[in-house]
Amino acid sequence: MDKFDWHSATLTPETRITAGYRHTQNVRRFFVAQCGAHFKFDRDFMAWMKAAVGVSLGEAAERWRQTHPAA
Repeated sequence: MDKFDWHSATLTPETRITAGYRHTQNVRRFFVAQCGAHFKFDRDFMAWMKAAVGVSLGEAAERWRQTHPAA
């Protein structure tokens, strides 16, 4: 069972995505800080995140920036 608390844990670029990953306001705040105020969860990125177990949040932020170059 995944005990990581996506709602209140301190998130860093090194934090690894777990099988119990959740799209929370805490995660959104992390991505806004990493990617800018224009960050938004979209369906493709949300699906990618759910499948990205083991990937760091820093790598996920880079993925978002690559797939949203005009954002």
